[in-house]
Amino acid sequence: MSLLNGLPAHVLLVHIVVVLIPLTALALVAGAVWPRAARRLGVLLPSLALVALVSVPLTTQAGEWLERHVDDDVLVRRHTELGDGLLPWALGLFVLAAVVWWSARGPRQQDADGGPARAARLTALPVRIVVSVLSLAVAAGAVVDVYRIGDSGAKAAWHDAYSKSAHSERDGS
Repeated sequence: MSLLNGLPAHVLLVHIVVVLIPLTALALVAGAVWPRAARRLGVLLPSLALVALVSVPLTTQAGEWLERHVDDDVLVRRHTELGDGLLPWALGLFVLAAVVWWSARGPRQQDADGGPARAARLTALPVRIVVSVLSLAVAAGAVVDVYRIGDSGAKAAWHDAYSKSAHSERDGS
């Protein structure tokens, strides 16, 4: 996919990544830290992460097409290099989202008084802590990477495309 309605697909697809990666990161951390949130999110959590994951290579591929159709520039090359590093973060979000969803939907063991079995509580807490820490780290890494990529893309697109002083037809400038 290279053009959509005559516009480079990258400039349109990038908005999907910019919205879905941070949204997925937020939902992942909420679900990892609060099992009740993971249960309420249900299959939406891994589905959102899957759409975010799929959108990354589509956007990258469209960006590579666009790179071949613009002037060679150090800022464009930097943006391209940074963009190539987002896929592992998106994959990490997806894998952890699937783990959080799967663990939240697992069967609930109960003891004689109807509460969760003591053994299940003891093993679940360390696992939940590890998954929560990993989720927070991957979510933060993904969001920071999206910010860095977006910042470099904005600089590449706008570094010489505007004037610092305003020009108006009314004032004759």
